[in-house]
Amino acid sequence: MHWSEREPPRPGEDHGPVRYGPPAPDPGLPVLPGLAAVLAASAGRTRPEPPGGGTLLREAARGYWERRGLHGGPGDIAAAPGIQPLLLALIAAHGGDVLMPRPCPATWMPQARLLGRPAYQVPTPAECGGVPDPYALLETVRRVRAEGGRPRLLLISVADDPTATLAPPELVREACEAAVSEGLHVVSDETWRDTVHRPHDTVLLSPAEMCPDDVTVLSDLAGALTPSAWPVAVARFPATARAAARRAQVLDVLTALGALVAEPVARAAAHALDEPDAVRERIRQAARLQARVASAAHRAVLTAGALARPPQAGRHLYADLGPLRPRLAARGVTDSMELEDYLTKRIGAPAPGGHRFGDDPVALRVRLSTGPLLGATPEEQQESLTALEPLELPHVARELSMLAAALDELR
Repeated sequence: MHWSEREPPRPGEDHGPVRYGPPAPDPGLPVLPGLAAVLAASAGRTRPEPPGGGTLLREAARGYWERRGLHGGPGDIAAAPGIQPLLLALIAAHGGDVLMPRPCPATWMPQARLLGRPAYQVPTPAECGGVPDPYALLETVRRVRAEGGRPRLLLISVADDPTATLAPPELVREACEAAVSEGLHVVSDETWRDTVHRPHDTVLLSPAEMCPDDVTVLSDLAGALTPSAWPVAVARFPATARAAARRAQVLDVLTALGALVAEPVARAAAHALDEPDAVRERIRQAARLQARVASAAHRAVLTAGALARPPQAGRHLYADLGPLRPRLAARGVTDSMELEDYLTKRIGAPAPGGHRFGDDPVALRVRLSTGPLLGATPEEQQESLTALEPLELPHVARELSMLAAALDELR
């Protein structure tokens, strides 16, 4: 049985204490000088943005999505200081039970739990993560209703964390149509859409293109546009009266949380969302670099006898070390929590286990990040970004060798 076919856990089922979430995959790249200049020029602005973001930020987000075929106005946009408070506000505004794929981003389940909402994970197909199998989704919805639940919201990610895969357009369409037919609203987390490794060979379809009245799009700008230390996330709501009411509820929650974007950060984020040439070039260079390094890390995983889907987006990959279980057990590693501790110490970089993403902790799965492989200083990172053959740079080769050695000793 493939891991995606396992029975999802019941709400409230817990696999052990997880006291804090893992860090998001770090880009391992220096701050773009133009962004730093915009932030510095705005440093004297001491007032935060209004709840949901000011006009400049929301207009920039509108233009960003307009260039990607998603039309609307700045009144359909809401911003927050990071994806966690924005997702929390979205879940609160919709009410009911929450469905999500298994595995899923580490930020999703805690938000539902914080609100006391039942959350169900749905198996994904074998070829990708981020989007549930449509038939499993329908079965889960009907089971939840039969047990007295109220499924209202489906969270998906077409370009997925943690699996670093892209969902095929036909799967996205089938899953969204299944969700809408059952009265679910879809929240599409598109944080990683601009990090696709081979954009000219890949079709990425937003659910909002297929079901425009039933999909809210969510993006953490730290995926490709801004440093993670400058938290900004934006949401695009459908252009309907019902969505406008929900956006107003989201703003109420953000206000109650005090979740306001700092004005200097908002101006830098707006600059990034406008995508001037320097930002576009950085996005292109970063995706090319991450593709090369992620492929090399993927080869190291497979050479050691472990499993992983080929990474297609983002700056990480999701490895299944189940085939290496005997050697790991000899080192006292029998579940994903112990695997996280072991590999984090062994490779000297965060290696969050699958339990962080709602996966079965008995399975030996782990998310490996490419950011730590790109260099330890801004100078090394910049060299990695601009090199024609980044894998031949001494600092990159050294880090990849350390990763390969940590895996090879488990064969």
